[in-house]
Order: sequence, then C-alpha cells, then structure tokens
Amino acid sequence: MKIEQLYEKCLSQASYFIEHYGIAAIIDPIRDIDRYLELAETSGAKIKYIFETHFHADFVSGHIELAEITGAEIIFGPGAQTSFASTVVQDGTTFNLGDHSLTLLHTPGHTLESSCYLLKDEQSLELALFTGDTLFLGDVGRPDLAQDTTKQLSQEDLAGKLYDSLHTQILPLPNHVIIYPGHGAGSACGKNMSNEKSGDLGSQRNFNYALDKDLSKVDFIKLLCNELPPPPAYFPYNVKLNIEGYRPLKQVLANGLASLTPWEFVKRMDLDGTLVLDTRSAVNFSQSHITGSINIGLEGSFAPFVGAIIQNTQQEILLVCDSGKEAEAITRLARIGYHQCTGYLEGGIKNWMENGYPFDVVNNITAKEFNSFHISNSQQIIDVRNTSEFLLGNVPGAINIPLTAQIVAPEIYFSTKESFVYCAGGYRSMIFISLLKAKGIHSVVNVIGGYNTIKMEENLA
Repeated sequence: MKIEQLYEKCLSQASYFIEHYGIAAIIDPIRDIDRYLELAETSGAKIKYIFETHFHADFVSGHIELAEITGAEIIFGPGAQTSFASTVVQDGTTFNLGDHSLTLLHTPGHTLESSCYLLKDEQSLELALFTGDTLFLGDVGRPDLAQDTTKQLSQEDLAGKLYDSLHTQILPLPNHVIIYPGHGAGSACGKNMSNEKSGDLGSQRNFNYALDKDLSKVDFIKLLCNELPPPPAYFPYNVKLNIEGYRPLKQVLANGLASLTPWEFVKRMDLDGTLVLDTRSAVNFSQSHITGSINIGLEGSFAPFVGAIIQNTQQEILLVCDSGKEAEAITRLARIGYHQCTGYLEGGIKNWMENGYPFDVVNNITAKEFNSFHISNSQQIIDVRNTSEFLLGNVPGAINIPLTAQIVAPEIYFSTKESFVYCAGGYRSMIFISLLKAKGIHSVVNVIGGYNTIKMEENLA
C-alpha cells in the first residue's frame, strides 16, 4: 500500500495518491494534474477513482481533466450535483483497491456533501481517514462556506451537523487511525490548524479543541461560529467552477503565454480595466516597476492573495515576471480559477526600462533605521498584518489595516501623512504599498523585514 501526500504550500492544501496492487485513487486533486499521472506511471498503476471530499471553495480541483485523461470515475458524497459526469454515492459505499478498500463516510457540516474516506486493509482493520475539510489537525472546517443557494441553513445549523458528524462517524474510530486532512496552517478553511501534515486520531482527541469530550453541542456551535472572519470573495466563484466545470488548463496556458513587447504591452495596458500584476519579489518590485502595477510575489501565498485582492475574476491581467516564471504564474492563477491572463512582458522589467518606458520605485527604510526614527505628527505607521497578529504585539501607535480587508480604510489615513508600512516579513507590506501607489498615493515607505526584524533589532539594541 502506497500513500503519498502532495502538499501545495501556496494553498496550504493536501491531495493524496493512494495505490495498491496497481489500482490508484486520487483524493482532492489540484488543478495541474501532471503530478498524479507521473506517480501512476512510476507505480505502474491505473488511476481508477477520483474522490472529492466536497465542493472546494479555496481552489479549483483537477477532477475533470484527470478523469478525461485517465477514464477514472469521479466520486462525490450524498447530495452533490454536478454539470459533468460524476458518481454520487451514499454513506458507507465501499471501493476496492486490491485487497484494501476505501469507504465513504458522509460527514456534513463544513458543507452538506462533505465526506471522509476510510482506508481499511485486507483484514478490515481501519488504517487511515482522509478527512478533507471536516477534520483538520487542531481544528475542524468552517461552517459558513457552503454555497446554500436556498438559504435554508444557517452557519449554526451546519455547525450542529458537523458536531453530529464528528461524534457519529469519526470519534468512534480507534485511536491508531491516521488522520490525513485536506489543509494545514495558513488555509482560510479553518481557524486553528496545526503545521503538522498528518497525525493519529488519539492525539486529536487530546489536543483538538473541537473534539473535547466535555464540549456540548450547544457550546461547540457557539465556539465554532464565534468571530468567523469573512471568507475570501473568490470562494463562491471556485465552488461554481468545481460544480459546473472550467476551461482546460492547456488552453489557459496558451492564452496567457503570449509574449508582448513593451510597445504591445502598453497598448494592452490602455484597455479599460486591464490590471498589471507583477509577480517578482518585494525587493525587485521596490527597485523598479511599471507605474500602477500590483505586486503579489510568487515566493509567498500567491494564489490566496490574488483571490483576496483581485476580486474581479474576469478582469484582464497582464503579467510581469522573472524570466522563466510565466507558466508558473499562470498555473497558480488557474488553481483558483483566474483564467484571464492574456500575456506577459517580454524580457521583463529590464526590457521595459531599456526601451525608455517610465517606471516607479518604492522607498524603503531598514528596521534599524525605523527603530531610531522619530515619527512626527505628519507621519503615521500602518500595520497590515491580521488583527490576531497585531494583538499579539505591534509598534506603539501603529494603525492596524489588515491587507486582506482590502484598502477600504478612510482615505484620510493617506491623504496628507507619510506612512511607514510593515507586515511580518515584508511580503504583505509591499502588496499593500503597490495597491496604494496604484491609487495615486505615493507618500509611503516600506519597512524592510517587517515586524519580525523590528523586534529583532530592538532586542539587539
């Protein structure tokens, strides 16, 4: 028996390749499917099943294209309805992998169709549970992400269903069962996820707050629904694509990999609504960038920040990338259903500047300089970390404007004062600054290294 977890750090998302006696199953495949095909070929296996734990909101699954290439059957839990060929099965349905098996356990709560898959050996001994977004390590799935178009169920209703699912389907399983979740820390699908990628059920009984044996259903619902942050705006769009289907990735790549000279790039920029997305590092963006472009670097949580910040899923996008990174950028955009990239700048920013086109820069200050700097009444400090981070420690006098809350803060914050902007390490602050500069607000300074470096320099002083 082979179980391989494929973890996509950008999305904090785990998919699984399971193979036994030449029969393979994929659980929650990501959009670019070559990795699963390569594993099947290496293992000498045929992919027979594609199991979906639910309709994902935070990424677009690769189930359709994977099924088309392999002929595998796409499996969903009770109540799921799709616009493409799929098989909807009931609780307890079992699928054989050689002399091992996977059994669907219907676990509504995160969504109504949410299901887990229980792996058993030839003696029917429970080995592992693939829990999707029902149970994480240290947490459980949010109950407010299901796309209930009838509005018949509240998040409290779904939280109650999740409590029942945990207590009737998962907690009766033995402690040795290995939990393989759909996400880890960093995902917006939960609130308190561990950095660990797998762990046994016994440990979760002891350390996962949601599995506390003394926690009543009423208290569970209150705890789960308390202070839920708004879900990212692109989540409903991803659910729609996962239900209805999407354009093939090869077509998306072909459209996006159009090399544009600086002159052609300018012409496309002039079209109404076109957005220039610069995917280079914060350091490189600060040194030179196209005026009005937005910086979201590939080296960070690129796709989730694109989804949170670029809310128009049809807006034409032109890319500025480091050489050779264009296909990666387009693929990672496609993972959240952003198919609207129509070209990239040939030769990158260097070619742009060599052809005499205007560019902009971002002013920076080191953490050491910032710590010794006297902030006057005509200046202010902006902390763009999440509120939970801000409350754990911040620069005295800083205003907290979380990046993912969008730039909807009153314009008075930026109208007359020079702003010093920091995040944890410099990635988010540059995104924030690029958004401000795109709005014509240029009196901003980036604190290099962010709060982590600020505190380190303080400790060294």
